[in-house]
Amino acid sequence: MNKNKTNGSEVHKVEGNVHANKALTYALGLRKDERPNWSCCHIWGVDDGSYQLENSIVQDPRFFSCVGNMVLLPTPLKAFTDVMPDVKMRLRVCATHLYGWHCDHQDIKGVAAQVVGWKDWTDYPASWPKRPGSSNPLGTVPFSNRIKTAADRRKNAIRKDLSSAGSYYPKEKVEAALEYWKIEL
Repeated sequence: MNKNKTNGSEVHKVEGNVHANKALTYALGLRKDERPNWSCCHIWGVDDGSYQLENSIVQDPRFFSCVGNMVLLPTPLKAFTDVMPDVKMRLRVCATHLYGWHCDHQDIKGVAAQVVGWKDWTDYPASWPKRPGSSNPLGTVPFSNRIKTAADRRKNAIRKDLSSAGSYYPKEKVEAALEYWKIEL
């Protein structure tokens, strides 16, 4: 069971990255069967090796399915992003330089400042960017028509959901996330 630390409620444990995994897979223009044995991992989140803190960043609709906040890793390496701070920090630095974006959630402002001011290139992979736009890491999926088609399909689905979904659809949260990312439907 998962226990909500804020209100004490308990719910059955589920794989929390299922929807993020699906979003990243589609954003890469892939299908799940085209990338077996790979898992979606969030780069930005509350760092807590003891798993005692609620992860307010990953639970934030603005960042949960943000492509700049996710990476596909071989499934056996998935835990690296959860329990190895050095690995997570380097992934954050890479993503910041790759996308020109870092997480600005209030719960990790100090970490974001460390990432933006990063100067320790020891053990940082040579193919990863050290400044915005300087290189693409090995294995980066290039933008393609398949990716654009998947993005357009997702935007159309969101547009339809916003206009016709029922009372349980989180319309305000979706609209706030779209506004945050300056996405017009």
